[in-house]
Amino acid sequence: MTWSQNYDPLGNLVLSSLVAALPVVTLLGLLAFWHVRAHIAAFAGLVMALLVAVFVFHMPAQLALTASGLGAVFGLFPIGWIVLNAIFIYQISVETGQFEVLKKQIAGLAGDKRIQALLIAFAFGAFVEGCAGFGAPVAITGAMLIGLGFKPLEAAKLALIGNTAPVAFGSLGIPLTTLSDVTGLDLHVLSAIVGLHLTIFSFIVPFWLVAAQVGWRGMVEVWPACLVCGGTFGTVQFLVSNFHGPWLVDIAAGLLSMAAMVILLRFWRPRSSASENQQVVKSERPFRAWTPWIMLSIFVGLWTTPFAKEMLNGYRPGTKPHSTWQAPITPVAPLHLSVQKMPPVVPKPEPEKAAFTFNYLSATGTALLLAGTVSGLLLGVSLSSLVGIYLRCLWRVRTSLLTIALMLALGYTTRYSGTDTTMGLMLAGTGVLFPFFSPLIGWLGVALTGSDTSSNVLFGNLQQVTAQQLHLSPPLMVAANSSGGVMGKMIDAQSIVVASVATGGHPGSPDAGTVLRAVFWHSIALAVLMGLLVMVQSYWMPWTIAGPR
Repeated sequence: MTWSQNYDPLGNLVLSSLVAALPVVTLLGLLAFWHVRAHIAAFAGLVMALLVAVFVFHMPAQLALTASGLGAVFGLFPIGWIVLNAIFIYQISVETGQFEVLKKQIAGLAGDKRIQALLIAFAFGAFVEGCAGFGAPVAITGAMLIGLGFKPLEAAKLALIGNTAPVAFGSLGIPLTTLSDVTGLDLHVLSAIVGLHLTIFSFIVPFWLVAAQVGWRGMVEVWPACLVCGGTFGTVQFLVSNFHGPWLVDIAAGLLSMAAMVILLRFWRPRSSASENQQVVKSERPFRAWTPWIMLSIFVGLWTTPFAKEMLNGYRPGTKPHSTWQAPITPVAPLHLSVQKMPPVVPKPEPEKAAFTFNYLSATGTALLLAGTVSGLLLGVSLSSLVGIYLRCLWRVRTSLLTIALMLALGYTTRYSGTDTTMGLMLAGTGVLFPFFSPLIGWLGVALTGSDTSSNVLFGNLQQVTAQQLHLSPPLMVAANSSGGVMGKMIDAQSIVVASVATGGHPGSPDAGTVLRAVFWHSIALAVLMGLLVMVQSYWMPWTIAGPR
């Protein structure tokens, strides 16, 4: 069967959009206001999404159910696979006693918790985002902050806010390379425009992060650290994105930002401290406690190189074979090529692919598993003990894996039914105000799908077509989709669940609804600021828009 998406089934785009928003309203309302457990709220949202898709948008039930099933599987692999193995690495560090050593080392380097938040939630999180993405930065930095004595809700909030500026260049630039493929626009132009947008916000986010932690007065006390951290990150982000490309932006910016902070702390300390422990720890083997994180950096860095991806996935058909096997790519029947995207989202009707790739060798989660195993062995843990640690981690995240699967099932249902596109089209009809709303479309896409890459696939062509109709710059509007999308990352269901999992298991651990309420208005405020920036750039500073290369 073939089914074409209908973005206005009720004959009134505003009314159709309100109905299309019911699954999201159901999910967020149950989480934020009724304190329903995350997996139950996700299931309710999924049921609502299926009802809207089938009975309002007239999607065949078989296709709707298949889309939800594909989303659930994708939630478990690769996303759940990343979360599980990230927690495994953290747990090895804890159970070997090395996390206590690491905590004291960082306290000695930066006894102030505001500085620790900058180092871990922002700089180190950006480095992990550049290597892995898909929830790994939030899972790892949230767990690290908990180990350093941060309260669970505070750790979750800081991990999510810190994971904003790097998202568009995450996983070696996949969101932007995908956006270029979808729209046909020059990758370097898109990288340069997004690089300019996020450079400005990279200066802002460290100040914002600390203010969200301790208030504006507490932030002013450590403004030099905020400036050095954000300034270094933003400068490197701008230079690499504009003169090299999107691939190494977060890795280079994250590493140099951490290095700049270490140098600063040799010459400057805040007058008042937000830490309870500033004891400097000396160790005969100072790098031993960093073993799990060094292994993480090495394995994920290697795993995400093009050569490794190519070898681990096998070569594509038609090329000279250098691998004896091919990563299985399974078209999902009957969904594959049965749903057609329609104008104005695409220039002409275009069938949607629906395939599942079980790339278990090249998956980032596999790199994390190997990093954890090797680091455990180097720290003297036996294989049998590692298996025990792993099984305890699996038991700990069992409900959260179910929640992630249900969240992704909801997201895939809205994607293939076209309901999320309906909401995007409503924002696209704002005329002269479209440059302001353009980043908000990206924000909406990430909030719904949990991925800047998915949002770019979903709305990239819509942004380009609308820009052409309104005589605006297509590269700017397309890039704004990714720039605005990063602000939605802190409130998407996947990130919220990952943050609550990473900070769970401790007294006062927050549920997903509490985490959502803690970051929601931060996300809205930053998205609005991005909208204002793009509007100013579009109408009053067009000379800042990168041209073809």
